[in-house]
Amino acid sequence: MSYFAEVKDGIVVSVIVADQDWVDSLEGTWLQTSYNTYGNVHFGEDGEPDGGVALRKNYAGSGYLYDSTADAFYLPQPYPSWTLNKTSFLWEAPSEMPNDDKMYTWDEDVTNWVLVDG
Repeated sequence: MSYFAEVKDGIVVSVIVADQDWVDSLEGTWLQTSYNTYGNVHFGEDGEPDGGVALRKNYAGSGYLYDSTADAFYLPQPYPSWTLNKTSFLWEAPSEMPNDDKMYTWDEDVTNWVLVDG
């Protein structure tokens, strides 16, 4: 069994687990996706990169977008200031989130990370 995403007009509308033969009998566009793929890297059961084939850049989810030219699944743009990395197909903020033990959230009004109170 494998995971398959149904794509309509470049948008993932559903993800199912099924046999390839059954999916081949369905109408529409169904593309295999791998839950082991994230950021164009394949991860093993231990959560570490394992050198396997990264299938379609990211695991597909309902509402994800599909770029047929790049053969890539990716999330919709979270904020207008963020850009899509065309290697990983992950969105990147204009600045890196601080790397400390504190919690931050993105504030689009100031286009920067702000400390979460609490």
